[in-house]
Amino acid sequence: MVRAIPARRLEGILFVLDALRPFALISYPDIEPIIFSVGPLAVRWYGLAYIVSLLLGWFYVKRLLSNERLWAFGKPPMSAQQADDFLLWAVIGVVLGGRLGYVLFYEPMRYLTDPSAILQIWSGGMSFHGGALGTILAMILYSRRHGIPTWSMLDTVAAAVPIGLFFGRIANFINAELWGAPTDLPWAMIFPTDPEGLPRHPSQLYEAMLEGVVLFLVLRWLTHSRLMLKRPKFVGGAFVAGYGVCRILVEFVRVPDAQLGYLLGGWLTMGMVLSLPMVLAGTWAMVTAKRPERETAPAP
Repeated sequence: MVRAIPARRLEGILFVLDALRPFALISYPDIEPIIFSVGPLAVRWYGLAYIVSLLLGWFYVKRLLSNERLWAFGKPPMSAQQADDFLLWAVIGVVLGGRLGYVLFYEPMRYLTDPSAILQIWSGGMSFHGGALGTILAMILYSRRHGIPTWSMLDTVAAAVPIGLFFGRIANFINAELWGAPTDLPWAMIFPTDPEGLPRHPSQLYEAMLEGVVLFLVLRWLTHSRLMLKRPKFVGGAFVAGYGVCRILVEFVRVPDAQLGYLLGGWLTMGMVLSLPMVLAGTWAMVTAKRPERETAPAP
């Protein structure tokens, strides 16, 4: 029979735990956002994250294309050379789409009054949703120009995007930006950029794990175990829906942009508003994806 803890002893235990709570916080590893600088040129972790993400994503795409087992009839949708040529298109789509998305979705009035600030990318302000739309537009244009099946190209690139999301969120963490709501959890952190100095959710790390690691592993299982690259639209839809779900979950513990705040009664955020259509569109893509064709080559 389990004996109940006396009320006085329970009060003492709670008092000790409350006293130790500040010491349970994980120290924020205050890393300088600038890696090094040469004169006016400064190399930042955020910029390095973009470069590493694009290079690793490009490498992973080429690995997928080189594996004939993953594709219907053993025929990848594009060549390695076409993947090389698309890298520049991807860079333009990510940068332009990410910047314009932030301008339109998050601070339209600021940039309407000062249009020259749109070009000041070094001052911050990139939107994943805008970057995704820019990359999708680049893929549509590139695939039509080179006769590549658009849906299969979307699937291929989508399988590599979580790599970039992981490094991007780590860069957010290093910059001590986009932190979460106050919490008393033992892994809470006090960010040096927080004027209130409160223990907060390290929401950047949550997103790095969900959008980066977990989503990558799910897509890897779909591409290599379930062979879903043979069903055009499915892998791309799984990524779009999966990202939307991950982003909405983290938004519950992430502080929204100061200029927007919470919407509709203090719980809805712009991140949720932009992610919900992704969940619906991704689900539609998976449901409407064609079944794998038989592993027999068509007659000439």
